[in-house]
Amino acid sequence: MTKTARLGLKGFMIAAAVVLAPLPALADRNFQAWINDFYPVAAKAGISRSTYNAAFAGVKEPDPEVLRKAAYQPEFTTKIWDYLDSRVNPHTVANGRKMLAEHGRLLTALENRFNVSRHVLLAIWSMESNYGSVLEKPDRLHSVPRALATLAYADSRRAKFARTQLIAALKILQSGDISTRHLTGSWAGAMGHTQFIPTSYLLYAIDADGDGKRDIWHSVPDALATAANLLAKNGWQSGRTWGYEATVPASARKFAGATKTLNEWAALGLVRPNGKPFPRGSDRAELKMLGGPNGPGFLMTRNFFVIKRYNASDSYALAVGLLADEIAGHGGMQQRWPRPEGTLDMKEKFELQTRLKALGYYNGEIDGNLGSGSKAAISAIQSRLGMATDGEPSMQLLEKLRR
Repeated sequence: MTKTARLGLKGFMIAAAVVLAPLPALADRNFQAWINDFYPVAAKAGISRSTYNAAFAGVKEPDPEVLRKAAYQPEFTTKIWDYLDSRVNPHTVANGRKMLAEHGRLLTALENRFNVSRHVLLAIWSMESNYGSVLEKPDRLHSVPRALATLAYADSRRAKFARTQLIAALKILQSGDISTRHLTGSWAGAMGHTQFIPTSYLLYAIDADGDGKRDIWHSVPDALATAANLLAKNGWQSGRTWGYEATVPASARKFAGATKTLNEWAALGLVRPNGKPFPRGSDRAELKMLGGPNGPGFLMTRNFFVIKRYNASDSYALAVGLLADEIAGHGGMQQRWPRPEGTLDMKEKFELQTRLKALGYYNGEIDGNLGSGSKAAISAIQSRLGMATDGEPSMQLLEKLRR
């Protein structure tokens, strides 16, 4: 999701899930009344009655799944190591390299046009829609007008954001770039391969394939060009990294959040764990300790904060940077995260899934992402082994399976 969305949503995290029960008739009528009452606002923004009617044809009640999903934003709630494990792993790296080979000519053209790293574009594409595979899952998609109207009507914390995005979505529909049927997106209105919210689409969308439409839903060239355009217009520095992993001595951890030149950080004892020196010592970087004072450090340069214009989460921007590096063949992290004792690291999560699949308890993909399928398998094997059936992965369980 793009910058505007994350900035608009970050302050609106809901502490408890808000789930709509089946709505009574009165609530349905109230929602329909809200849609009717919102048209004058849309009309002032230039939206025709025919466009408005087409956007809400057949919409009779709010989308309950939208409010359920609004309560869960993993980049703001998940531990950094778990967040990265599910997004930067052998599976996502292999897919990224496959896409690099498949779309090499396009990526070269975009890199030449926008001066943005092809590997970063691939990492964003992976993070946002798993290279478009999410768009093939109807249960993950929502009508953008209905989703945004739901938030505007039923979620007071997001109402202003949703109204603004709804007007932008109606402008997209009226432009002819996409039909009502295909104007789909996430619960918050993020759309297409690279998950742009409507206002960001209006600012950055590109027709890269020359068909006269800016179609980020079906055209990979349009989607990747749109992402590249956002990064370029927000100050991406060509040929520069997003940052450096750093070993931080105890005496320097108090400077977390400070910005200094790389030479100044080196003078305080920060070194790269791979033994390489910091290039361009005059570059400025902010020290971030995303796993706490006992975790690895990162010196974030300008491009890290440009990625955050796409999504304001530090976890997201770090995942994009690390995944881009690994797709490019630059290696992964050297230091370990301070995981709680008894929890699994990324390699161990892959091993657990592999063993569960070999025993016939899991039939999903071996991707290190321990979602509902993996947790159901874990619960089943825990029950068989006489363990507490909490569905949570643990070293204790993995060791039992190894035996």
